[in-house]
Amino acid sequence: MRADLKSVTALCTVLAVVILLFRGVTAVEEDGTEFHGDYSKLSGIIIPGFASTQLRAWSMLDCPYTPLDFNPLDLVWLDTTKLLSAVNCWFKCMVLDPYNQTDHPECKSRPDSGLSAITELDPGYITGPLSTVWKEWLKWCVEFGIEANAIVAVPYDWRLSPTKLEERDLYFHKLKLTFETALKLRGGPSIVFAHSMGNNVFRYFLEWLRLEIAPKQYLGWLDQHIHAYFAVGAPLLGSVDAIKSTLSGVTFGLPISEGTARLLSNSFASSLWLMPFSKNCKGDNTFWKHFSGGAAKKDKRVYHCTEEEYESQYSGWPTNIINIEIPSTNSSDAYPSVTEAVQANMTNMECGLPTLLSFTARELADGSLFEAIKDYDPDSKRMLHQLKKLYHDDPVMNPLTPWERPPIKNVFCIYGTHLKTEVGYYFAPSGKPYPDNWIITDIIYETEGSLVSRSGTVVDGNAGPIAGDETVPYHSLSWCKNWLGPKVNVTMAPQPEHDGSDVHVELDVEHEHGSDIIVNMTKAPRVKYITFYEDSESIPGKRTAVWELDKTNHRNIVRSPVLMRELWLQMWHDIQPGATSKFVTKGNTNIIGYSIAFGFEHKYRVSQPNAGHLEMRIATGITGKPAVLGKNTVNTGSHCTLSSEVS
Repeated sequence: MRADLKSVTALCTVLAVVILLFRGVTAVEEDGTEFHGDYSKLSGIIIPGFASTQLRAWSMLDCPYTPLDFNPLDLVWLDTTKLLSAVNCWFKCMVLDPYNQTDHPECKSRPDSGLSAITELDPGYITGPLSTVWKEWLKWCVEFGIEANAIVAVPYDWRLSPTKLEERDLYFHKLKLTFETALKLRGGPSIVFAHSMGNNVFRYFLEWLRLEIAPKQYLGWLDQHIHAYFAVGAPLLGSVDAIKSTLSGVTFGLPISEGTARLLSNSFASSLWLMPFSKNCKGDNTFWKHFSGGAAKKDKRVYHCTEEEYESQYSGWPTNIINIEIPSTNSSDAYPSVTEAVQANMTNMECGLPTLLSFTARELADGSLFEAIKDYDPDSKRMLHQLKKLYHDDPVMNPLTPWERPPIKNVFCIYGTHLKTEVGYYFAPSGKPYPDNWIITDIIYETEGSLVSRSGTVVDGNAGPIAGDETVPYHSLSWCKNWLGPKVNVTMAPQPEHDGSDVHVELDVEHEHGSDIIVNMTKAPRVKYITFYEDSESIPGKRTAVWELDKTNHRNIVRSPVLMRELWLQMWHDIQPGATSKFVTKGNTNIIGYSIAFGFEHKYRVSQPNAGHLEMRIATGITGKPAVLGKNTVNTGSHCTLSSEVS
């Protein structure tokens, strides 16, 4: 029951952000840059992550031995009923040609549109709650009476590479029109919420836009159309999950084999979009190449790396990402047919000593891994083709290069930490036929300040100070700290309700580009904290913040009530005309009380030095009657009541 109450609290709290934004309070930034208009004119643009958009059939496919055929607009991703009863048909509707990214001859799928495409992937009494993505956000919007045109989802076919998204679906043209339509419809800029791979999509859009409009109009267009960017769980330097999926398959809990999952993953060119890469290597500047007449390159290297890349170990990552045993035999014996599998395993595989090869992030991104194993794995040549054509030779940018800070006024980078996260793998030939010809023999995890194997043995390497979010390593998530300037204000506060006594603040912490920010702050045992790194001085007129949430899972962070509360507090701070600080003053932000009474009433008060205090009361009575409305109160008409009182 307490979990339900916390969910209700989260629902009401986060939409307080939106209701405050949409109630018409004028905002003026102290540095002289003014947001002309009021917050009621803002729009929210949601860019979902990998596998977080529904795909629907655009074909008629008869499935033998089952009454469940595929017809136009039937759910493909995700319909677990059809997956279980007609897996071969489902596979045809999901798979793409690995070379040209076209559909299977018998079935094609296309992304659904609108908000419903990103709420629940597989709606149903049982499957719905298990596949919920952005549904809670939509509930909050409805509860607080937000206009339907104020929240816009921009789903996409997450199977495609960025060039194919534009080539087949004109996705980035449509995304540009979405921002322009939101501005014309509501009269104000948009706030971008991107999760996981959705951040990669948004980054590519910014670079595509740079080539699409006149250079002198680029920054003006961004200032006019985008007010803030919230990068949630962004794999800024890639994720090791991508290479694991490429070699052995990741099922995501679906009732399919790892071999089937591998076949699907390697047919999706987007799998390489999440490939780990080095922070020390950059590609060519596509922007200047376009405007210099497109002169042919004399230097044919894919990447240009600094000396640090070759002087340091592991491309700056904690360890070598892939360690793979190459069998003494090659060609077809490395992935035998079903009839040859047992014989090959008993003879050739045992007679020769395998060679162990190790690969860093740079050697994954430049294709060295696939080049080394192409004689032992039939997928490697296809992956090399995708890597070169769709990424290294991308006409807009090479996506497998380190991020720079997006040129947007307000950038918030938010991610979870302190969870055991995979950072490296050991592979060996399995003796089975393709696609099951590789097996994981060991996994390297990052934990708190150390690396351990699957058996618990400590492993040598460059362990980071903390661990990642269970999916993306800390090294990749925390790259956005490089967007902060040389002086950073750091605040660490408990995630639960607190009286302010356990809030730690360090001002003007020195930060060197390329290095992590380490502060000596004592944490109480068994208390989850959120750490804020904030900079509003290094780039005039722009704010940059990094939020680290202890013990927050990658896939569930968009449903985190703590994240919702902090968003609400930040937005409440921003709309105060007399605010004297650029960010919420966490040391003076005090959740004074929190109680659960009969009838399930939640009440807490947040003290703000620049805005008095805001008292919030959430009542969920059995009768469903709204609580008595007071000053500055929002009546939701049902079970949630938000009352705010400023003094």
